[in-house]
Amino acid sequence: MSDETAKATTQEPAGQGQRRALGRSGISVSPVGFGAWAIGGPAYRDGNPIGWGEVDDDESVAAVHAALEAGITFFDTANIYGAGHSERVIGRALAGRRDQVVIATKFGNLFDEATRQATDRDASAGSVRAQCDASLDRLGTDFIDLYQLHLGDYDLDKAEDVVATLEGLVDIGKIRSFGWSTDDPARIAIFAHSPHCAAAQVHFNVIDDNAAVVDVIEEHHLAGVNRGPLGMGTLTGKFSRQTSFGADDVRRNFDFESGKEATSLDALERIRGTLTSGGRSLAQGSLSWLLARSEAFVPIPGIRTVAQAKENAGAITHGPLGAAQMVEIETSLRELGLR
Repeated sequence: MSDETAKATTQEPAGQGQRRALGRSGISVSPVGFGAWAIGGPAYRDGNPIGWGEVDDDESVAAVHAALEAGITFFDTANIYGAGHSERVIGRALAGRRDQVVIATKFGNLFDEATRQATDRDASAGSVRAQCDASLDRLGTDFIDLYQLHLGDYDLDKAEDVVATLEGLVDIGKIRSFGWSTDDPARIAIFAHSPHCAAAQVHFNVIDDNAAVVDVIEEHHLAGVNRGPLGMGTLTGKFSRQTSFGADDVRRNFDFESGKEATSLDALERIRGTLTSGGRSLAQGSLSWLLARSEAFVPIPGIRTVAQAKENAGAITHGPLGAAQMVEIETSLRELGLR
């Protein structure tokens, strides 16, 4: 283990508020993290957007700094976000602050950084090692705290080979722990049997619950890193039936008239009062629901601005929703047929 790794392990993270265990890794993180997909900027796969549109890198850096100052210590990105750009922005923003934070990134997607085009998928041993080195370079660090397979449907028969490669990266100090970004309990369980598996990154929010995923995460003492905790903005209250997105935004196909997003807006109105109890904003209430849903959960809302960083960090101060509030929400969603 490098001197830098040892320092990150022992130094108290910046910020205030309780910590959550990153599974069985021995690493602790803030209860709410920073999702860095949104700051990657445009990227494309087969002509379709896989980013959130244009970004201001200076604002992104300011948002990272604001999040850190507000108590967020966990930053989650991926090599594919902005075709490497998100990792570069995170590296720039956290330069000189590495000992204060926990950095997670992902592998499995290949891309052309110059054209911002996704080109292929690969989790073979040689490719994983090369992808890791490239991420380390873009992030400006010599180790990654949590390294996650980003191919949710990757062949189960090849998963053990990926685990062996990841354990090898742990052995040489390039990563400290690893996980799989997948919503399949069977895939989570395969990785979970390896000693340095610490987390599963799963789609989860107050509307989209998945009890089987919670069961396997808790059974194996993993962290559940929650992607989509605010429904890519849908659960913040800022979208309406008339909302639309640009051609370079992955959300351009959201259907607020009759699709899943419309259902989410209807459900949000039903549970708004409970989510905003205690002075919470809707975003804070949605994050507080996740904190109450499982002690293993660490939601990573997408953050693009200083204001969003401060608001989402406020969920740490508010803490989890209470038992009575959780029952109210479940009852309401059951009545809507969403449970």
